[in-house]
Amino acid sequence: MNIKLLVLPILLFYGSSYAQSNKIDTDRPDQSESVNTVPKNWIQFELGFLKQSDKHLKHQKEIMFQHPALLTKYGLTKNFELRLITTYGTDKQKDSNTVSNRKTGLQSVQVGGKLNFLKEKGLRPKTSLIAHYDLRRLQTPYSDTIDGANFRFTMQHTLSPIISLSYNLGMEWERFGKPPAYIYTFTPGIDISEKWYSYVELFGAICKNEKPDHNVAAGLAWLVMPDLKLDISAGKGISKAAPDWYMAVGGSFRFKIKK
Repeated sequence: MNIKLLVLPILLFYGSSYAQSNKIDTDRPDQSESVNTVPKNWIQFELGFLKQSDKHLKHQKEIMFQHPALLTKYGLTKNFELRLITTYGTDKQKDSNTVSNRKTGLQSVQVGGKLNFLKEKGLRPKTSLIAHYDLRRLQTPYSDTIDGANFRFTMQHTLSPIISLSYNLGMEWERFGKPPAYIYTFTPGIDISEKWYSYVELFGAICKNEKPDHNVAAGLAWLVMPDLKLDISAGKGISKAAPDWYMAVGGSFRFKIKK
């Protein structure tokens, strides 16, 4: 019901507007961030709701909700966008069927940008650089005095008019002073039709002195209108350190704020 209440005003707003011929391009729903930037003077919102389960011990389980995660993007130039990530969520610890601990608050605030600096040519993929500064001191209830950061190179090959291959490589510092995690994604995608897109994905992270985190996932996106997209996705951990599973739904829309 909450999702319907959020989507309905957006549908009404965009129902009379098809001025932009190019389709909205989003970082959702896969883990591979898009190589494309938001067009200049456009603002884009990518909203998602997620549930993730991780069973640490035989009788202990951690359940994490994002409600919601919001990525806000603004096209500053033709090849550069400003980015703001805010995530509000809940962590629950469960012993058997009893909730032993529950924390709700602002889980993440990150500011950054994306620069597209290489066009696709032959075997060379279209390439962008994404970087964020993680303001961990703004988190609640798990506030921290030490911030973090992350960056990734996002690349894409066009294999055919309907098939693409996206992959990301990067590093993530949960907090400065700790060893970084090396992150990767590998995502073949297919345009089923003009309005439907699907993908499968392998993604994860490798960190020194820790077990690797590897996952598989799949998802589906529906282009409702040129400037509005809805999506659904789910994934499963394939290594011991990875979460057991997650599922997510979301929506993205954009509009131009300047001529």
